[in-house]
Amino acid sequence: MKRDRQSINIRHAEMLALIRDRQEILVDELSDIFGISTMTVRRDLQALEEQGKISRFHGGATVDVRVVSDDERDLVEICRMNIARYAASIVEDRDSILINGSNTALGLLDFIKGKRVKVFTNNSRVVRQPYGEGIDITLSGGIFRGTHHILTGDLTMRNLMDVRAHKAFLGCTGVSPDGEILCGIPAELGINETMIEHSDAYYILADYTKIGRTSAYASFHLEKKGCVITDERAPADVVARLRAVGMEVVQVGLSDLSNLRSGV
Repeated sequence: MKRDRQSINIRHAEMLALIRDRQEILVDELSDIFGISTMTVRRDLQALEEQGKISRFHGGATVDVRVVSDDERDLVEICRMNIARYAASIVEDRDSILINGSNTALGLLDFIKGKRVKVFTNNSRVVRQPYGEGIDITLSGGIFRGTHHILTGDLTMRNLMDVRAHKAFLGCTGVSPDGEILCGIPAELGINETMIEHSDAYYILADYTKIGRTSAYASFHLEKKGCVITDERAPADVVARLRAVGMEVVQVGLSDLSNLRSGV
């Protein structure tokens, strides 16, 4: 039994090192690499997630190698909250908005006060708490897998196709050094792109830990230019590349929070 536990601990350490090196990896890949079943891989990933070392998404796992301390985790959460608050200031009375599976994007609803807003989202976490009286929320429907909170599938897409919005607010897995907006969940890629196409304007919400990342997955459709809302710690070279390809970039700092539009 002790040897079994030791071998599991060794595998967990090797798996974590591989995920840190790749930043993202699929369950099937880990199964092939370690010669174990996908069910065993999922149990290993669950254990690593419970230890706070990785984050799982449907079909794989990811880790942010730059967030290494509790203090920095707190800083990242503050940055995400500030980004959400700034995004809420962009929402106007009687706007219709789209929100994808991002927790940061969903968080903007916490800061909308005294406005009538129609929301369409595939983020099932929207049902966990009440929002402002004027916020009318439509949940997309779709496939709910395991502990994952993002709804996907044909039903999600069919319902989304009937929606037009003033603004779309989208989180992402990362923004590559070449300025691509990355999607860590393949099943949500088409949903993100459709939200962009079905909105008059769109905003990508990404804290500094996501700026300059790489991924095995595709980027959002960027023929239609939008705005990236990040923070002052975002790498300047990546910010410059985003602006060079025609994206607007807003870097939210603490000083910006006292100057937000009224009503938020």
